[in-house]
Order: sequence, then C-alpha cells, then structure tokens
Amino acid sequence: MRDLFLKSLSLTDESGVQRSYDYYITIDEMEVGAYACESYGIRITRQDGGESEAVHNVTCSIARIDELCELVLGSGVTPLTLRDVISDWL
Repeated sequence: MRDLFLKSLSLTDESGVQRSYDYYITIDEMEVGAYACESYGIRITRQDGGESEAVHNVTCSIARIDELCELVLGSGVTPLTLRDVISDWL
C-alpha cells in the first residue's frame, strides 16, 4: 500500500475549533480472479495527531476516485464522516 498526498484543509468543527486535515488517495493491490489490479481509496488524518480514517479498495477506476476526491475535498469531509460519505456515494 502507498499513499498519494492530495491536499491539506483547515476546517472549523461544530464547537468552533479550527482543525487541519491531510487528505490522501490510498493505492492498494486487489485480487480479481487470476489477476491483480490497483485499487484506490481515501485516507483523512487530522494534523495534530487526532482522529484518522481510511477506506481502502473503493474503486479500481482513476476517474471515479478523482470524482470522489472532489466531493470529499469540496465538502470538507472529516475522518468521522468519511465512511458515511463513501457509503452514500457508492
């Protein structure tokens, strides 16, 4: 597995505290029958060592992971809501 850094965002949480998050595409290898292909997911990590969440093997399509990244970054998704956002997106 490896990670591709996308961007850092500073977001204000529900209590008004400013938090900074790093966003990554995760790149794994997934078995598909007799073959293996790259699969992509997303990881979000709070910069101060707080919560982190990763969802691997979301898609094998570069176009689809780009679409998901635009949604996640544009909406300011945090580690706490990442799984729900991906579930809804799928």
